[in-house]
Amino acid sequence: MNTKVSTAQAKAGLSALITDAANGRRVVIERRGRPLAALVGMEDLELIERETPASPHPQGALVLIGAWGELDDGELDALVGDIYAQRLENTPELAVENWIPHS
Repeated sequence: MNTKVSTAQAKAGLSALITDAANGRRVVIERRGRPLAALVGMEDLELIERETPASPHPQGALVLIGAWGELDDGELDALVGDIYAQRLENTPELAVENWIPHS
């Protein structure tokens, strides 16, 4: 059985909710009547993690980890230089000359 509580109730009664979750009750925390998060016991979490397939393809920054091994130092330095050049082009206020107070 699920217990539904507001974020304020969850904050005020977190210790009791943790005990409920540890004893198998699932707690749904809502904000303005919409489910926001859930508090579950370790057995439920382990079940969820076991049944949730991991992505076979890395996503986000994890994709870059594999790419580093394919670059030599010169290529990596060039890549970092390109990133900084593009950043300065898009945000000129980051230029070093703008950091030094003018007299």
